Amino acid sequence: MKKITVFGWGVRLFVLLILFYVFYLGGAQTISGKLPELTSEPGLVPIGIGLLLVGVANTLLIAALVLSSRWNGLQLILLLSLTYFGAVTFVMQIETWYFLSNITVDKDLMPWLFIMGLPVAFLFVPISVLILGKARRQNITSSFNSIAMPTMQWILKLCLIAVAYVTLYWLAGYYIAWQNPELRAFYGSPGAITPFWEHTAYTLRTESGLFFFQVLRAMIWTLCALPILFGSRLNAWWTALLVALLFSIPQNLGHIMENPLIPSASVRLSHFIETAVSTFIFGLVVVWLLHRKHNSFADLFGCKSLKA
Repeated sequence: MKKITVFGWGVRLFVLLILFYVFYLGGAQTISGKLPELTSEPGLVPIGIGLLLVGVANTLLIAALVLSSRWNGLQLILLLSLTYFGAVTFVMQIETWYFLSNITVDKDLMPWLFIMGLPVAFLFVPISVLILGKARRQNITSSFNSIAMPTMQWILKLCLIAVAYVTLYWLAGYYIAWQNPELRAFYGSPGAITPFWEHTAYTLRTESGLFFFQVLRAMIWTLCALPILFGSRLNAWWTALLVALLFSIPQNLGHIMENPLIPSASVRLSHFIETAVSTFIFGLVVVWLLHRKHNSFADLFGCKSLKA
């Protein structure tokens, strides 16, 4: 790749930021007139500052994902577009469907929430690859050997990932979000909070499908992480940071702005803290488990490796 000056990189990133707003706001237009007629409380920040943070964060994250990849050309475009759409739109909106379908999201709006994410994923990401100089096809090699793990190790690690996600989801959900009485009332559980184990047992009896649904989401998250993990030319720590940021930032920044789907500012803030924390940690866990083959449980936890 031809050497580019700091000024040149600045110009490219600024152009990408402008293009991000074109596709992001263009996608948002698809739900114009379809949102519920509810008055939303002001966001954590004014709408202008919120949009600035969303644009800068997404542009820098996508640029980092493009530039850190060993892949180029059509392969990078296809994999990164699918990864971004899956992690930022698909996983988030299936949860919207699960929790908000009977509250603020009707069946006419729901498909458009998925369509809204298409322009950034499938137009902005390819253009980013082109502008950042990664459109030319090259030979690729993976920096990680985890794809060569034995089948049984894959199965065990995917089980650990499922358990880790459900645990993080449930603990953050109860000890962060569910502590907010306005949030409990919004989801149809007003009144005093019940103790953790009582709440957990009640949910297992009355809504056990929630846990299977979250296992499904954990597997989709993991599938989205694999193209980054196996294509990264960074070390495991930096790769883990990128995956953690992808899982936690683009989806959650929207909570800092007003939103008629969740009109209460305190409910949005609780969700912002809850999901940003849990998904960031989960991203680190996924890379920790999958970045290479482990020879033993001792090896997995950083102790002296044992020969298989």
